[in-house]
Amino acid sequence: MDDRDDLREQILHIEAHIEELTDIIEGCRKIILFSKVAIAAGGILILATIIGAVVFDPTVLIGAIAATSTLKQTMTDMKAAEAHRTELIGKMDLRVVGDGKVES
Repeated sequence: MDDRDDLREQILHIEAHIEELTDIIEGCRKIILFSKVAIAAGGILILATIIGAVVFDPTVLIGAIAATSTLKQTMTDMKAAEAHRTELIGKMDLRVVGDGKVES
């Protein structure tokens, strides 16, 4: 296998990794959306807790914090993977097919 094939394999691997990170980000966004809904209802829940109608569960708060942290880390990883992919593509000896002009 030559260097060009090796670069292609690396790019394919990185693209698969980017897709996995995208799935993780979507999951985090769903959790964050849920946490925003919970925050919006927070005033009512605080009142309900004060009068004893509802018991406070810190698990929701911890889940929202963890999801936000995971989202930030995953987005950082995805940007790094995309930059690495761009770097590898730049190393390939690509040639322009045709005259290189884009028709509109």
